[in-house]
Amino acid sequence: MNAERVPVLMYHRIGEALNGSEQKYCISPDNFSAHMQVLFDNGYRACTANDFVDWLMGDIQLPDKSLLITFDDGYLGVFEHGLPVLRDLEWPAVMFLVSGMIGKKDGWCQRENPSLKTYPLMGTDEIQTMHTQGFSFFSHSRSHTDLNQCDEAALIDELSGSREDLERLLDEPIDYVAYPYGHYNDLVLESVKNAGYKAAFSVQPGFNRPGVDPYRIRRIDVFGTDTPKMLLRKVALGTNDGSWQYTFRYYWGHVLAKAGIKRT
Repeated sequence: MNAERVPVLMYHRIGEALNGSEQKYCISPDNFSAHMQVLFDNGYRACTANDFVDWLMGDIQLPDKSLLITFDDGYLGVFEHGLPVLRDLEWPAVMFLVSGMIGKKDGWCQRENPSLKTYPLMGTDEIQTMHTQGFSFFSHSRSHTDLNQCDEAALIDELSGSREDLERLLDEPIDYVAYPYGHYNDLVLESVKNAGYKAAFSVQPGFNRPGVDPYRIRRIDVFGTDTPKMLLRKVALGTNDGSWQYTFRYYWGHVLAKAGIKRT
C-alpha cells in the first residue's frame, strides 16, 4: 500500500545531557536505541532522502509506515551511538552538516547552554565511514547562522558555499538543505533555489504528503525527554507534543467533529 503521508523525524545530539536545557536536543544512547526499536516493532521502516523527495514529488510510491530519520548539525555522538543502532536495523538516515564546522565544536550552542559547554562535531573520517554505511549527508549552511539575518552575499556564502564544500568532500550532488533554527523568509527561499537545492527541510511539525512544498518540508522535533510511547504518539499524529493529554484532546476533537459539536 502506498504511503499517504510520511513523517520526518528530527534529532540532534546523541549523548548524555548535563542539564535541562540540553535535554531538549540531546537524547541518551539507550533512549535513542529504544526509539528505533519501538518504531521497528510497530511496523515503521526508514527510507532514504532521495526516495522521500521522489515520493513527495509524486514520482515513486513508498510503503505505508515509511519515515525519514534526520539529524541536524553533525554531532560526533551520532557516529558513536546512532550509527551502530541504525546499521543493525539496516536503516538509512540523513545528516545535515554545518560544512564550515566539520571536526570542530558546536560553538553556536554555547550562548544557549547555561553550562557554556560545547560538544564535538564529526570529522571527515567519521563522515566518510558513515557515508558507506547508510547515511546520506546534506547542507545545514556553512556556519549555522540565522539565514533570515543574512544579506544576499552572505546567503550565497552560506548556501552555495556549503553545497560546494560538501560536494568536494563527498564527490556527489548535495541536493537538500535544512534551515538553521528553522528560519527562512522569501529571500532565503529564493537563495536556496538559486543555489541549486532541490528541497529544503523546515522545523514546522506535521505530516508530509505528495504535493507539499519541497522547500518547506515538515519535520517532527524529537526531544531527549520523549519516551518511546511519546515518540509513537508524535509519529501517529504528526505533532511535536507526544503527551497523552494532547492525544486525548486530538481524538476527542475528532469525536466531537463527527457528532457535529463545536469545541469551546
